[in-house]
Amino acid sequence: MNPQTMLWISFFVIVTVMLVLDLRFAQKKESVLTIKKAALWSFFWIALAFVFNALILYWEGHQLALEFFTAYLVEESLSVDNLFVFHLIFNYFSVPRSYQHKVLFWGIVGVVVMRGIFIFAGVALIDKFHWMIYIFGAFLIVTGIKMAFQRDKEIKPENNPILRLFRRFTPITPTYEGDRFFVKKAGRLWATPLFMVVLVVETTDLIFAVDSIPAVLGISVDRMVVFTSNIFAVLGLRALFFALSGFLELFHYLNYGLSAILVFVGAKMLTEGIYEMPTPLALGVVVGILTLSIAASIIWPKKKGEISL
Repeated sequence: MNPQTMLWISFFVIVTVMLVLDLRFAQKKESVLTIKKAALWSFFWIALAFVFNALILYWEGHQLALEFFTAYLVEESLSVDNLFVFHLIFNYFSVPRSYQHKVLFWGIVGVVVMRGIFIFAGVALIDKFHWMIYIFGAFLIVTGIKMAFQRDKEIKPENNPILRLFRRFTPITPTYEGDRFFVKKAGRLWATPLFMVVLVVETTDLIFAVDSIPAVLGISVDRMVVFTSNIFAVLGLRALFFALSGFLELFHYLNYGLSAILVFVGAKMLTEGIYEMPTPLALGVVVGILTLSIAASIIWPKKKGEISL
C-alpha cells in the first residue's frame, strides 16, 4: 500500500470518528457548547491536523508536510472571516444558542461535500489547463483588494436565490419547533426556520469557497494536501466559533491581514513562471501577516462607535 493511500485512509478514519462523536453531542436536546468545551474541541481539531501533518512528514517527506501546514494555516485564517458571518446569520434569525451547534454541524457537513467537488474540479482544471492558475491568481488579488475596502458585512437571506426557491416549494413554520428541521402538520411536511439557517450557512460558505480554494491551490496542487487541509480547517470551525464568539470584535484589523494574504497568494500564482517561491518563505509571509494584524488589533483597539470591518 503506497503512502498516499495510507494517508487517505488515515484521514477518512480520523474525520469519520470525530464526526460521529460530534454528532452525538449535536443531537443532545438543548445542548450548549460552553466556551471552555469549545476551546477544548478547537484545540483537539488543531492537534488532529498536526498529527495528520506528522503522518505526511513520515510517509511523504518534508516538502508535502510544509505545503499541508501552509495550506492549513491559510485556510484556518480565511475561515475566521466565516465566523463573523455565522455570528451575523444567528443574530439575523435569532437562533437560540442551544441550537447553534446543531445548525453548524449539519451546515458544515454539507459544505464538506461541496468543497470536495470544488477542490477536485480546481485541481483537474490546473492539471489540464495550467494557465488557469494565472486566472485564479488575478482573481485572488482583486478579491483581496475588495476585502480591504469592505467596511460592513451584511446578511440579506431574503436575496438568497436558494432560499427563495426553497420557499416556493416548501411551507415554513412561523416559529422554531425545538431543534427540529422539519415537522409534519395536517398531513403535510413543513420546514422550520432552523433548516433555513442551515441553507443560509451552506450557501454563504460557497461564496467563501470561491476565495479560499484558489488560495490553497496557490500553495499546493496536490489533491491530498489541498483537500485534507481545507477539510480540517472547515471541520474545526464550529468549535472555533463558540470559543471565539465573545472575542470576534477584538480582531478588527484581521480583515486587512486576510486581504493581504489573498493578494500575496495571488501574486505568488501570477509570478510562478518567473520565480517559484519556496514553501518555507510563503509560510513565513503568511505567519508574519497574521501576527502583525492580530498585534495591531491588540495595540490599537477599536474605539467606541467605530464601524466594524
